[in-house]
Amino acid sequence: MEIKLYKKNSINAEIEVAADKSITHRAIMLASLASGRCVINKFLKSKDCYSTIEAFKKLGVKIIEIDDTLIVEGVGMDGLTQPSSYIDAGNSGTTVRLLSGIVAGNDIKVEIIGDESLSKRPMKRIIEPLTAMGAKIKAKEDNFLPMTIYGNSKLKPIVWESKIPSAQVKSCVLFAGMYAEGETIYKEPFLSRNHTENMLEYLKIPIIKKENIVAIKGKIKKIEPFEITIPNDPSSASYFIAMAVLIPNSKIIIKNVCINQTRMGFINTLIKMGAKINFLNPRILYNEPVADITAEYSRLKSIRISSEDIPSMIDEIPLLAVVATQCDGVSEIRGAVELRVKESDRIKTITTELQKLGAKIIEQSDGMIIMGNTKFITDTPQINLNSYKDHRIAMSLAVAASLCDSEVIIEDAECVDISFPNFWQIYNNL
Repeated sequence: MEIKLYKKNSINAEIEVAADKSITHRAIMLASLASGRCVINKFLKSKDCYSTIEAFKKLGVKIIEIDDTLIVEGVGMDGLTQPSSYIDAGNSGTTVRLLSGIVAGNDIKVEIIGDESLSKRPMKRIIEPLTAMGAKIKAKEDNFLPMTIYGNSKLKPIVWESKIPSAQVKSCVLFAGMYAEGETIYKEPFLSRNHTENMLEYLKIPIIKKENIVAIKGKIKKIEPFEITIPNDPSSASYFIAMAVLIPNSKIIIKNVCINQTRMGFINTLIKMGAKINFLNPRILYNEPVADITAEYSRLKSIRISSEDIPSMIDEIPLLAVVATQCDGVSEIRGAVELRVKESDRIKTITTELQKLGAKIIEQSDGMIIMGNTKFITDTPQINLNSYKDHRIAMSLAVAASLCDSEVIIEDAECVDISFPNFWQIYNNL
C-alpha cells in the first residue's frame, strides 16, 4: 500500500496513541502461565501481538478477544501442550525470543518460523544461554529461524553476562529462569527496558534487581490470576511529540503514556536539545509509571549520542535522525550497531531515505552524522520514499514528510500495523 503525505502547517490536538507493545507481549505470556482466568484491558491490536496470541493458542491456551480486552485462561506453569504444527512468529522478534525462554522450560518440542525479515535476525544470542541451561535447540546455521526447541523441565540456573543490552535476551533468560532449580542471574552492560522485571515484581515472582543485574529464583510453582490495563506506548507517542516540536505553532497532549525511564531516552534527549515537553498527572499503574505528555514547537540544538544512550531509545533512533536534520548544528549518533539487525538495517535505510529529501547525513558503521537546519526538497512536486517494510522507518519518514513542501509517497505503508495499527488515521486527523 502506498500513502500520500503532505506538509502540516500546525498541530493542536489531544490524542491517545497505541497501547504499549512490549507490555502487551509480556502480559499475554505471563497470563498464559497463570493458574486461572486473567484479563488484559486495552491490549495492543498489532500484528506482532497477534503473533504472540496465536503462538499461545497453539500451545493449548484459550484466549478470547472482546473489544479491547483479552480473556486468557491460564494453564499454569507446566500446562503448555505440544503444538500440532510449527509456530509462526511473523515479524515479531519479541514473540520468538521471549517465547523461546518459556518453551525451553517445558517438556515439549516446538518449531518456530518467521517471515523473511525475522528469519534474518540473529538467534544465537538466546540459543547460547538456553543451551547452557539444558535446552536442546536446532537452528538454521545455528543462528537463524526456522528453529526447533526441545524443552527441558529440569533446566539448570546460570549466571549469564550479555555483551549487548537487550531486553529480549534478558526476558528470555528470566522466563527460562522461572523453570530452573535455583537462582538465575543476568548481567548486561547497560540497563535495557525493564518491563519484564516490573511485571514479575507486580505478580510477586521473586526477583532481585540492582542496576544492570537481575536475579530470579526458579521453580515457580504458581502465578496467581491477574487483571491489567496496558498503558500507551512511549515509542508510538514519540512520532507525534516530534511533529509537535518540529512544526511551528504546534502543541499536542498525549494521554496515558508509559514513562518508564528505560524507554524515555528519546524524550529525554529532546528535552536536552531544548524541547518544551512536560509531564502531567504522573501515577503508577500495575508497577509502571504513567503520565500525560504535552509537547510544543521548540528551537532545538544538536546532540551527541553514544552507546550508553542507545538502550533506552533503540526504537526511536531513526526518528532522532529526522529531528536532527532540523536542529541547530551537527548531531552525531554512535554505538547503535544493533540497528543493523532490526526489521531492516535501520542505519542504512533511514540514511538513504532522508538523503532523498535533501538531508545531509553520513552513514557510519555504528550510527550517523547529521547536519542540521535542513530544508527538505521543494523543487520537485513528488518524492517516493521506501519504508523497506519496516514500521519504524515508515513512521519516521511520515514525520519528515510533515515538514516537506513536496508531496511525499511512502511505499509499503501498511507495515505500521506491526506496532501501531491506527497510526495513519491519527496522523491524517491532526
